[in-house]
Amino acid sequence: MLDPKKLLDDLLGSQIPGTGSTVRDKAGQAVQMAKDNPLAAGALAAVLLGTGTGRQVTGTAIKLGGLAAIGGLAYKAYQNYKAGKEPAQTPAAGEPELLPPPADTAFHPSQAPQGEAEFTLTLVRAMISAAKADGHVDDEERQKISDKLKLAGIGAEAEKFLMDELDRPLDLDTLVAGAKTDAQKLELYTASRLTIDPDTRTERGYLDLLAGRLGLPDALVDHVEATVSAAKVPAGTAPNPRQ
Repeated sequence: MLDPKKLLDDLLGSQIPGTGSTVRDKAGQAVQMAKDNPLAAGALAAVLLGTGTGRQVTGTAIKLGGLAAIGGLAYKAYQNYKAGKEPAQTPAAGEPELLPPPADTAFHPSQAPQGEAEFTLTLVRAMISAAKADGHVDDEERQKISDKLKLAGIGAEAEKFLMDELDRPLDLDTLVAGAKTDAQKLELYTASRLTIDPDTRTERGYLDLLAGRLGLPDALVDHVEATVSAAKVPAGTAPNPRQ
């Protein structure tokens, strides 16, 4: 049975409870054996992007797990926005570590009106949509992704779900409709921004379009940008989350 929460953890390279390792570790080993490098960037999002460069989520965001990390980052961005702070892309000295969203806020998974599992799948779909935003997933790339997912060992159901979503045409109407509250809209955008670093006009354009469809104010989007940027480091330089 597909486990949406674990799949989201896998996408972000979060710690796998009870194993002491991450999908990033396993995928990296598989790629080394295959003498290929696209998984080396960390997490399954790198597979979907078809790149071995870029930036990856690090620190407490990984330790929290995907769902709590996305909620925590979105909540933090929202709090800074409401407080009228200027977006800062580097953590301030002595700034507290990222925390899960408080249980009494709309950002906490337990508050999801459609249920935690369903909203988690919406976040996964948002990440996949962002990953394929530049249109690079042709038939050849699709086969490469399929092969690398098998190497990553995520399981047949998760692999089929990801490949089906990759094949599905971009449908922003359905994606946006999956966010039922203002908090979920912000989390959906945060998950999308976590997946890609908008280094191309196409990627930047996708994120701008998504923010517009979600009705997010520009200033709030700027805070998400700053918060996510502060949680990511160049691939290959992140500390081991098990330490």
